[in-house]
Amino acid sequence: MATVPSTKVQVGLTGNSAVALAMKQIDPDVCPAYPITPSTGVMEEFSSYVADGKVTTELITAESEHSAMSACIGASAAGVRVMTATSSQGLALMHEMLYIASGLRLPMVMAVVNRALSAPINIHCDHSDSMASRDAGWIQIYSETVQEAYDNLFQAVRISEHSKVLTPAMVCLDGFITSHAVEGLTLLDDSEVKQFIGEFKPPHPLLDVEKPVTLGAMTLPDTYIEFKHDQSLAIARAKDVVAEVGEEFDRLTGRVYGLFEEYMLDGADVVIVVMSSAAGTTKVAVDELRKKGKRAGLLRPRLFRPFPYKEIAEALKGAKAVCVLDRVDSMSGFGGPLFNEVRSALYDLEKGPRTIGRIFGLGGRDYKVEDALGVFEELFKIADGGKVESVVEYLAY
Repeated sequence: MATVPSTKVQVGLTGNSAVALAMKQIDPDVCPAYPITPSTGVMEEFSSYVADGKVTTELITAESEHSAMSACIGASAAGVRVMTATSSQGLALMHEMLYIASGLRLPMVMAVVNRALSAPINIHCDHSDSMASRDAGWIQIYSETVQEAYDNLFQAVRISEHSKVLTPAMVCLDGFITSHAVEGLTLLDDSEVKQFIGEFKPPHPLLDVEKPVTLGAMTLPDTYIEFKHDQSLAIARAKDVVAEVGEEFDRLTGRVYGLFEEYMLDGADVVIVVMSSAAGTTKVAVDELRKKGKRAGLLRPRLFRPFPYKEIAEALKGAKAVCVLDRVDSMSGFGGPLFNEVRSALYDLEKGPRTIGRIFGLGGRDYKVEDALGVFEELFKIADGGKVESVVEYLAY
């Protein structure tokens, strides 16, 4: 593993400030945006960089999030590097255009500061916004900390623009919990960022008059499925690219990022699977249990789309009982989306863990160490041969 050089700058920043700073260092060509809580700070700070001449970015102040994503699509199709940010109802308003961006295979990166969808109106964190877009053909990377949100943005640019992928990417971080909390992080030098992300070389720019292309053409039943199949293969290839880019980032910074994080997973009898900031709370519970000699562990998915189902099944196969925590209800009547993905991944194991799902933290409801300990207590009972009282239910309700 690479050692972080002593010259690295260490600062304290909120998640929004860290994302805005990463965008400044990337210096995208075009950034269309419309503000919405709790991601507003990202674009406020980035617009200051634009106004002060610290970036060359063309900032487009759109009249809505739908228009912002439409402008992202036009700019990316023209052949430039594009970024934006949004949350909640803003992402929902973009929904129509998300499919067009991915279907046209246009690389771009969007920071999504996770916030509950209305109604009733709530400005606090859950994952209902990004999970509502999970099948829109976008790569989805989830961040636990401010440092990871900052680091993920650089990696997402490389992943999205990779010739084997060419698919838009979301970098998600928890609203207020991560976006507004000040944490210590280590910054990259501008020169390192430029070297890492490289110059954007669009494969098929619409404005290249020497090599004309068609974008947005109509397809009928005889060809549409081929386009969707190619798109599906491309996003599946992103899994290996995520791993490759993560290894390269490790060599640059000494900070390791893979498809998911394994915390005390070796020899764990019981495991909680949870994404984003709640993983930090769960780690405290794992540490307390390990000190008592109880074999608890955590698996934190970082990459949700494409979903690394084979690798997750391999990582969890030794556990006796698993609980998947979702910060969103899919309204399917059978748990949240992460639970369904993980349980499906474990289905073909000859002797897999007994798996339950719990929905937690909606609308910013606190998730505390004692909540995690309560889940682990239930898992230990199941691991010891106890009955599963409920496969899916709400936690602390």
